Amino acid sequence: MQQTAAVKRTMAEVVAERQQQMSPGRIFAEACATSGLETCVEFDVTITDSLTSSRRKPRYPARNMLKVVDLSKDPRRYYWHETAPRPDDPKVTYSDLRPEVAHHFHKSPVPELSATTAWVQVPPDLWEDAETFESFINYRLIIRLGTAENHTIIRSRGGLLNIPGIARMTSPGPFASTILAACNEVEQMGATADGLIINPADYYQFVGQGRLMDDLEQNGVFIVRTRLVDPGTAIIGDFGHGAQLFDAGRSVIRFADPPPGTFAEPGIALMAEIYEQVVVNLPTNFFVVSI
Repeated sequence: MQQTAAVKRTMAEVVAERQQQMSPGRIFAEACATSGLETCVEFDVTITDSLTSSRRKPRYPARNMLKVVDLSKDPRRYYWHETAPRPDDPKVTYSDLRPEVAHHFHKSPVPELSATTAWVQVPPDLWEDAETFESFINYRLIIRLGTAENHTIIRSRGGLLNIPGIARMTSPGPFASTILAACNEVEQMGATADGLIINPADYYQFVGQGRLMDDLEQNGVFIVRTRLVDPGTAIIGDFGHGAQLFDAGRSVIRFADPPPGTFAEPGIALMAEIYEQVVVNLPTNFFVVSI
């Protein structure tokens, strides 16, 4: 209960702060009134982290699971990470009770950040209504950018599903669910499973069948529902200590020509782009489970 309450307090503080700031949509709409279809606005923030949801029922993005390192304010050269022991390693004292003491420590350079891009087509002359244009940018373009960001974090070549060292778990063992079995394995490694990424189809099946989702949330597990994990699977792990999102701390919104195949018909296109990359410091503290 204490962890969940702390998360809610933190989110409330973020909401209060963002309500005092001009939204990306408003900034771009005002610039467009002057520059028209030549408008290009660069932001010194990552705009997927700049909006608050008006939904009574929140649905959090994957970035909210992770410790975000803004490289524009906190530059780094390296990050540390651990790997499991090799089969031919000598016995390490107490590793039968504390398996993490046998891990190998590594230093790697901060990876090149990936560009995450989203596109929308703008209905003709929508920009003449600044309030509507602001809403369109905030809740269509940036919402689509958030979905693309989920793809970058979860499914891209460098995303969580493709990180070496993250194990697959298919059996619940003595537990009622593989999700609970994975939570136990994370704690047996000396960490805490504090996050779950799950497909909505599975989430609502659990909601209809029992209390597992509610019990996890009450136990401090932060749940992200997204289509970007396949139905029948989920990612669970120690997101608070075991992974980071390196973030450029900058974004751009501009009118541009989209790549072929972006839309079904021609039209005026608007794009938004951010730059980031997820890294996993403790891959042994994460599992992709079969539900």
